[in-house]
Amino acid sequence: MSRWSGSQPGVVLTAYHPSSGSDAEGPAASHAGEGAETSPVSRRSGQYIMNHENSKKSPGKPPYNRSGSQDSLDELSMDDYWKELENIHETRGSNFEEHEVAVVKEPDEGELEEEWLKEAGLSNLFGDSAGDSQESMVVLATLTRTQAAAVQKRVETVTQTMRKKNKQYQVPDVRDIFKQQNDSTEKETGSENQPDRTRKSDDATQEEAKEAYSHCIGDNSPRENVPVSETDINLEISFSEQASLKENSLSKESKPRNDDTLLPNFRLPKDKTGTTKIGDLAIQDMRKIHSLALIELTALFDILGTELKPQKAIKMKVKESGLFGVPLPVLLEQDQKRVPGIKIPLIFQKLILHIEEGKLDTEGLLRIPGVATRVKSLCQELEAKFYEGTFNWETVKQHDAASLLKLFIRELPQPLLTVEYLKAFQDVQRLSTKKHQLQALNLLVLLLPEGNRDTLKALLEFLQRIIDHQDSNKMTLKNVAMVMTPNLLMCRGMGSKTTEKSEFVMAAGTANVMRFMIKYQKLLWTVPTFLVNQVRKQNTESQKKEKKDKAMKKLLKKMAPDREKHEKQDKNVNDVKSINDADVPQGVIRVQAPHLSKVSMAIQLTEELKAGDVVARFLSQKSGTVQQLKKEEVFLYEIGGNIGERCLDIDAYMKDLYQLNPNAEWVIKSKNC
Repeated sequence: MSRWSGSQPGVVLTAYHPSSGSDAEGPAASHAGEGAETSPVSRRSGQYIMNHENSKKSPGKPPYNRSGSQDSLDELSMDDYWKELENIHETRGSNFEEHEVAVVKEPDEGELEEEWLKEAGLSNLFGDSAGDSQESMVVLATLTRTQAAAVQKRVETVTQTMRKKNKQYQVPDVRDIFKQQNDSTEKETGSENQPDRTRKSDDATQEEAKEAYSHCIGDNSPRENVPVSETDINLEISFSEQASLKENSLSKESKPRNDDTLLPNFRLPKDKTGTTKIGDLAIQDMRKIHSLALIELTALFDILGTELKPQKAIKMKVKESGLFGVPLPVLLEQDQKRVPGIKIPLIFQKLILHIEEGKLDTEGLLRIPGVATRVKSLCQELEAKFYEGTFNWETVKQHDAASLLKLFIRELPQPLLTVEYLKAFQDVQRLSTKKHQLQALNLLVLLLPEGNRDTLKALLEFLQRIIDHQDSNKMTLKNVAMVMTPNLLMCRGMGSKTTEKSEFVMAAGTANVMRFMIKYQKLLWTVPTFLVNQVRKQNTESQKKEKKDKAMKKLLKKMAPDREKHEKQDKNVNDVKSINDADVPQGVIRVQAPHLSKVSMAIQLTEELKAGDVVARFLSQKSGTVQQLKKEEVFLYEIGGNIGERCLDIDAYMKDLYQLNPNAEWVIKSKNC
């Protein structure tokens, strides 16, 4: 992933610290026990700061009356949040090792948009490679109207910047880019109804420029007559297209209430081609999903009037070994040398396991902090003995382990949600509806690096297991979100000056984002169907280009002296293909299972046949290896055609899939194969 540019000049990202109002009372409140009352001043803690010395507030400033905050959660329910900030401050005051902080530099004009286009896979639209933009044309051919508008906006900014700087390399006109794609589409379809477009003058209006790409999005526009419930998450139509149609007609949502049960019960309507989860797609297709998710998220923010500005962290010196304060990629790399294929840091897994071994019905779990001096000592001992296997876990109390887990998250040199997208996660609260917020979080999860995403998933699943024991541990969704928000969402400041009112609104808003991430985590790890379909279209367009190249090579071979030899080889290949095609009657697919005793089977397609039914037929063969496999360990895969590889949902209808991808191969295998 590329590194982004932020909008703050020379901003230093620091840990989230409580203000001076809590300096005197924070430790006292902590030692007084959880039942102790916290003064309004001590709760007025936590603000974005650039340096520690800026944390003092002006004396005599009257406290902000948070009870009138319209954003989310009442005064009482925010107590856990402010107390957690005080605990963090006390921990940092206990001579824990301070790590170097990330720095965000001010971007040059147009730099943000250049980085965005590179991340979106559209770097060929500008710079030295602007003339060879076939790859970018493939991407543009799959975009919706709102996505194309987001791309056009960034290309125009880069183009203007390059002209100002008198760049020597070619700077294409944004209208030519989309016109080029439009001309290519016309050649493919042989359309004669499209009017000829002459080159527009430089002072053409923006509306005229939009026409250049409005015709090249094919059937990617939303279907207008599809009835959608307010609690249904439609994954078949672009989120930004849905927002563009409904943003003006939607009435404002009622103010959020505090009861966990009042969060909407969002659901995913069944898709006949099956739900796609993160991890179901091949690596090459996930790269395309990443680029499309960035374009879609930007388009959604544009439609909803919220600015998306990913940040850029300058490289800094960090620890290259150890446990705490080590970059996540470095930590995973050193763990994979010990346990090949591991996706989540070993220390992270062990801390969660140890907490769960102590039972999750302990009252105040996560909320009650461990003893700071003891946590510090455990941290140092883990650094020295964890990998040697000599650390004695029996001495670690449950609350201390919970504090170590939160410390691990806070001490990552770059946040778990990444420097690039932490602010975007925070800004989700600004979107107009809960459905938009959930859609944005879904796209943001897709943008995270794999290691960050896997670790976040493990964390959210663990938090949900704690909430499942809320009757005994008194940790509701709201309580857990309050405690975890300062550790996950507020651990890096952006250097902005805040009033106490805006500070409280930000805290309440980000706590609600945390609640969303925990409650709807299963939805967040779903890859929207419209993105998968766009990948299919990209693959199809790329295959068309490859086919043309092969046809040209074939023509050149026929012109060569050994023409008869090549013609004989082509005939043999075609004969084999004809035999294979004849072997499978129409309406029948051949499913391969190389790791099972029944290695191949012809399956008759019916309207009701599902992927799970196909797997069940193979597992019913009682011989050989199949006896050692369980139903949940093997899956049917769709391989090739217009997709790289996709692990199928057991409820996917095979006939619909076959019609969507008739050239695919169908293979049953384990995910570990």
